[in-house]
Amino acid sequence: MHGGFNMITPAFELSQDPDFLTIIIRVPYARVSEFDIYYEGEDFKFYAKPYFLRLTLPGRIVENGREKASYNAEEGIFTVQLPKETPGQHFEGLNMLTALLAPKGVRSAKALVEEICSPADLEEDDDFDWQIEQTPFEEIADTLNLHCGYGFGNLRSGVFRRLQDELSDVIDLKDPEATLPAERRQKRLAAEEAKFNPSHYLADLFEDEAIQRILTYKVWWIIDGSCPSGKTEASEETKCQERDNMVSFNEKEKEQLRKFTNKSYILDKRSQGQVFLSLIDILLAYCYEICVTEGEKNVESSWNIRKLSGTLCWLESYTCVQEVLVSFGRRVLSYPLYRHFSLVTKAVGEVAVLLQMGKAAVLKCLLAIHKIFQENDPAYLLNDLYITDYCIWIQKVKSKKLAILGKCLQTAALSKADMNFELEELEVAAHLVKDEEEAQAAGPDTAEDETSDTEESSSTSASETEESESSEEEEAQVNESEDALQEGRATANTESSECNKTTDMSQSASVPGEVIEKLGEKLYATVFLPKSSEGGTAQNCSALWNEEHPVGIVHSAKKPNRGDNFLDVCPRKNPLLLVGNSAEEGNGVD
Repeated sequence: MHGGFNMITPAFELSQDPDFLTIIIRVPYARVSEFDIYYEGEDFKFYAKPYFLRLTLPGRIVENGREKASYNAEEGIFTVQLPKETPGQHFEGLNMLTALLAPKGVRSAKALVEEICSPADLEEDDDFDWQIEQTPFEEIADTLNLHCGYGFGNLRSGVFRRLQDELSDVIDLKDPEATLPAERRQKRLAAEEAKFNPSHYLADLFEDEAIQRILTYKVWWIIDGSCPSGKTEASEETKCQERDNMVSFNEKEKEQLRKFTNKSYILDKRSQGQVFLSLIDILLAYCYEICVTEGEKNVESSWNIRKLSGTLCWLESYTCVQEVLVSFGRRVLSYPLYRHFSLVTKAVGEVAVLLQMGKAAVLKCLLAIHKIFQENDPAYLLNDLYITDYCIWIQKVKSKKLAILGKCLQTAALSKADMNFELEELEVAAHLVKDEEEAQAAGPDTAEDETSDTEESSSTSASETEESESSEEEEAQVNESEDALQEGRATANTESSECNKTTDMSQSASVPGEVIEKLGEKLYATVFLPKSSEGGTAQNCSALWNEEHPVGIVHSAKKPNRGDNFLDVCPRKNPLLLVGNSAEEGNGVD
């Protein structure tokens, strides 16, 4: 009936009360005299030339004479109220607009895509142990038929052959079509090891005013509230529904959702696990980005998100939650402007809360990432590989499953030792040198205080001598017969006082000399880090303080830019930190 026209999907939104489902459809310039409405069970269809809308509802509706419809001609808004078949039933996911759009009819030679998991399978997955350590799949490379999947669920291949020039500026992995997942991980770890800069890390550790400000910033899902209102006795499903209802989408986000094409994905259990773990990885990178920019995106936002995500930058496939956290932590400490371990733990905690907020909150973040990439060339290609599919897929995921994953993330343990950058040894060495500097700075002040005390003592002694002489003269006037004796005593007292004064001065002058001598002995102390696990000198920091290089100390005068050699931007005055890099990096302390 409508096949001769180009159909336009109108803007729409849904709401509900205990008895009715309300559908609002915006159809400007439509002919009110020519419209059709059909609804039965979970199906709803609306047609008003040139608009056509077909929805698959999350609950059943019924025609019983209580339905209502109205049209606002000035605003072009059509409103229809449909009674629920079961009054009081809650229809979940009414803000998941893409999932509500019924799949389009088949008009191509491609096979139909069907979901292979049943609702019963999904219920069983609710108790999935996310902490379980999995054995990576051992792949056997076949040079005649080498298939290295990537993208959402590792379902894509061959993309880089067509878009090699564009994608080479987006990811760090070279030749992804011929690189197996195990080899990708080895190359990623090697790149992070080479990029880690102890100088930059220590600068952010000791001069952390900007970082402390970032740590106080609260992301929107923390501000809006992360818990349902009261009702501790409510079921987990009810709590998930309340959390989903707390999240709203603006008009631009709704437009994004309507533009997506609803589809399903063939994912086995192993691929499903990888999809969830990569989701955590991407959300961690996004959380770091909005924290350091305090919610205001900038020209570096796209770079930050894709660089901090091993999924987006190296097409990584994770096997457990701990792998995701370690990968994210290593990349935070190696690439962005602010490299502080507290930023890692902050992001992990906030993503854990985000996942417990439910799929609506996660979808809102994915839409923000999609928008950032869409506005950046050539990062928009990552939308085609990952983000668009995540935006569609997440709408069909149960919020209960995300909440379980969030709790797992909340209880996960992550330490500096897990980063494998020898951070604790590096900090110990830096604190030792900082203590030396503080002791050296305190030495001269102590000597000055002691000298001042000696001078006051000498002044007091001289004053007492003058008073003694005055008293003796008065006694001489009274008794002339004892003049000689009194003069002899005065002379003896004066000589004794002067002798004591000279002795005190000599003793106090020796004190600062001893302090300086002791500090001088410590000045040439050598600080060594332990050997690496492979027997060689630790690459991360080989800090040495000797006669040939007696300083080896840097002080951050300005914040280093990404890629700067930290030693080049820090003048060697007002010393604070002892730092150094491996000889292989070429950034050793001169």
